[in-house]
Formats: sequence, structure tokens, C-alpha cells
Amino acid sequence: MKQLLLEISPDFTPTLDNFVAGRNVEVLQALSESAAGAQPERFIYLWGEPSSGKTHLLHAFVGAVSRYGLKSVYVQCGAALPDHLEGYDAVALDDVGQLDGEGQIALFNLYNRLREGRGRLLTSGQCAPAQLPMRPDVVTRLGWGLIYQIHGLSDDEKVQALHAHAASRGFRLGAGVAEYLLRHWRRDLPSLLGALDTLDRYSLETKRPITVPLLRETLQMEV
Repeated sequence: MKQLLLEISPDFTPTLDNFVAGRNVEVLQALSESAAGAQPERFIYLWGEPSSGKTHLLHAFVGAVSRYGLKSVYVQCGAALPDHLEGYDAVALDDVGQLDGEGQIALFNLYNRLREGRGRLLTSGQCAPAQLPMRPDVVTRLGWGLIYQIHGLSDDEKVQALHAHAASRGFRLGAGVAEYLLRHWRRDLPSLLGALDTLDRYSLETKRPITVPLLRETLQMEV
């Protein structure tokens, strides 16, 4: 099938400000407070379905903490944790359920080190801590802090987010463009926003307004 591969724009940086909250207003506030050092609970666990926004929030949290002059790092979990996590003030671990036995021991030790040193730990998984197939002592620690389920956006909220993103980039979407994109492209928000940015560039190149026919043409282009 001929399609133009639409990816996230290279200059797209996940932040707490450009996260579309939807039903996640409370967690967004908690992360903002934690990054600023105004949240007394220093350990937060996020869970939810794939593409619900967890990775965006972890990257955004690390960026926010860094702006306060603290050393922070994002880690996409595999079987093991990297060895270079010593000395960080804040650590964000994405999808901790991927850790094997040794990785879970490393997480246990990291949690204790950050707790003793007043550090911060943001973790995520695809289910609540109690349902994670992990060591009981690790599950217990993940459940000690704040726990938030991340709710994906509804279609209406995604349409609103697409129009808001277009407005922030200085262009407008023709009638039905956002809805058509939802039906014919990947439905996670980063991919949708990346598609809009690609469509904007194509619109400028062809000097044509952003309409459903232009979008349809873009999606059918050969890579």
C-alpha cells in the first residue's frame, strides 16, 4: 500500500505543557508539583494502556526536573537497568514490568537509594502495581507512592487536540481533516500530531490549503 510515512516532527519535545490532559488533570498537577519540589510524595507510578500517554509524561517529567537544575534521566526498561543511574536526583523508568529478576533487584536498590537521598522516582507499567508479575518487595515499594491510571483521550478530545496543535503552529485545518486522520491513520496522539506537521509541510510545498483531499493525497503518496 502506498503511504507517506508520517513520523513525529524532529522538533517535537514532550513537555507537561503540551500534554493534552483529558481526564488526567490530577496526575499532570502532581507531576508538575513533583518536578518543582512542591510534592511531598517523591515516588509516583503511572499505569495504563499502550499509547495512553505514559511515555510522554515520563519524558516531560525528566525535562521539567532538569529545568530546575537537577540531574534527571529517562530509561526505557528492558530486562536489566543500566549501570549509570547513580548520582541522579530523579529517575523515570518506563514499563518496569519488562525487568527480569536481576533488573527487579536493581530497581529495589535504586528505590531505597533515592528514598534515603531525597531523590525522586517516576515509574510506569501497563497495569496497577498489584498486578505486576514482579517480586513482592518491589511491588510493595511501587505501591507506597502515588498511583495514577492514565486515561487515553476520547476521539472528541483528540480532534480538539489536533485543532489546538494546528493553531499553535499557525495553520488551520479544513472541515473534516481531523476526523479523517483519526479514521485512516495511527490513533496515538504523537503519531497524529506528527502527521499534521508533515501535512503542514506538504501544504506549504504545494501552496494548497489543508483539506481532506490534500490529506488523502498525502496518505496515498509513495514513500
